[in-house]
Parts: sequence; structure tokens; C-alpha cells
Amino acid sequence: MLKVGVHVSISGSVDRAVDRAVALGCDTFQMFIGNPRGWRRRRLRDSEVREFARKLEASGIGPAVGHMPYLPNLASPKRAVYAKSVGVLRAELAACQRLGMPYLVTHLGSHMGSGVEAGSKRVIAAINSALSEVRGAVMLLLENGAGSRNSIGSTFEGIAQIIDGVGAKGRVGVCLDTCHAFAAGYDLRDDASLGETMDEFESALGSDRLKVVHINDSKGDLGSGVDRHEHIGMGRIGDEGFKAIFRHRVLAGLPMILETPLDGRRSDLEELRWVRKLAREAGLS
Repeated sequence: MLKVGVHVSISGSVDRAVDRAVALGCDTFQMFIGNPRGWRRRRLRDSEVREFARKLEASGIGPAVGHMPYLPNLASPKRAVYAKSVGVLRAELAACQRLGMPYLVTHLGSHMGSGVEAGSKRVIAAINSALSEVRGAVMLLLENGAGSRNSIGSTFEGIAQIIDGVGAKGRVGVCLDTCHAFAAGYDLRDDASLGETMDEFESALGSDRLKVVHINDSKGDLGSGVDRHEHIGMGRIGDEGFKAIFRHRVLAGLPMILETPLDGRRSDLEELRWVRKLAREAGLS
């Protein structure tokens, strides 16, 4: 069965995220744990942690997926930015651990002109530092990039290189973003093209590393390097591409999170309904 959800707000307190996911009829959901546009991380109150756990268990929804905020750059050559970024990664892992969330998704960042090799080494060091200081079962999911200038992790091989450098390999996995993959040159528009892309993923990383999928259509063309999400079926991947995704033997069983635009063309609820319609047409229930 398709397991699909959206990124929900924590406005008010983190447990409100569960309320919003339930109201939308989500099977899974993603959330920021604190302010996505700030460096300071608020300490979670014991009461909201208990409420989050209670509501999540009662809802039957899962997994609940955390996402790193926007500002950190784990590949940054700027010492102050890099140090703060590693600190936020530690704090977010610890918060996920308190909340009982199994996954934290992170972008791998930009090397800012210092080179892919140097940027990748900084990402590896950041992950090793954070995982060594925050014990537990939370898995850090590395999200593929869109192939934009100076980005890290836009190829499956690049992500594999980073994982190879991580000591606690059992605590790192991958979150595949469909818009990013398409923008980076991985075709997903039909069964045959998707099959070739997933064969490349299997060869570089192994499908067991893949834990979550961000399902977003792409405003940019194949290989454009443009990181612009679009509503499902309204972009360059198109409805047929997502039907192929929904019936793929590996992808079909994974939690799928929508990160489509917030605008008047389609609400989160309408997006979920559209995705489920496509899934039914692809043969899923």
C-alpha cells in the first residue's frame, strides 16, 4: 500500500504536527523540529515530548521524519558557519531521539567553490562528529542534491563516497528527492528510464540504504540543475513518471513525503488526493 504524507507545521508545539497530519489523512509526515530559518535550537519541553509520543501512537501514522533547518551547511569552508552547522546537526539528532523519530533528513550543502573533495571531507567529518556525540537509533538520511553549482551529493556516487567515510554506517541512509534527481540528470519519466536510474542507485548505494522518498515534480528540465519543486504532474516529470515511481518494486513500499509548493493551485489535501489517484491508476491501493 502507498504510504504518503506531507511536511507539516509545528506551530504552537511539536505535538501539533501530529494533529495536522491526522487532519490531512497522512500515512506518514515530515516536520522541522524548531525554527527552520534560525540557528538557535529551542529545548523541547517534557510535556510536549510526551504529548507528541502519545498522539503519534494513537494516530497509527509513521514514520515521523525530521528535517534539518535551512541555514546549516555541512560542507562550508567558513569555520564559523561550519561549527554552527555541526552544532545544529547534533541538536537535531538529539531532538529526534527524544521524540522517538527514526529519521532525520539533511541536505549535504555547498562547498562554496572550495571543491567537491574538500566539501565532501567536511560533510564526513560533521556526520562522524555528530553521530559520535549523539547516541541512539536515529538514522541520518542524506538527501541527494539537484546538481546546482558547488552542491555536494548530487550524484549517487558522491553520496556513496560520503557514506564510505562515515564510521557508524548503520546510522546513515538516503532520502531520494525526485525533483533533485531529475534536475541532476536522472530520468524518472517512465518505467524504463526509472528502471535505469534505480539500477544506478542500486549499483552505487544499494537499495537497502534508501529509507524515504521526497516526491516532488520539477519545474526545471532534465539535467538543468534547477532546484524548483512543482506540484505532482504539473512539472517535467509528469503524471506518468509518478505512476512509474508508485509501481516500482523498491520505491512503492517506502514512506513518501510531498514537499510541493504552497500556492493556490493545489492544497496539501488536494495534492494527497491526486497522488493517491495516480497510485490507484498505477495498481496500488
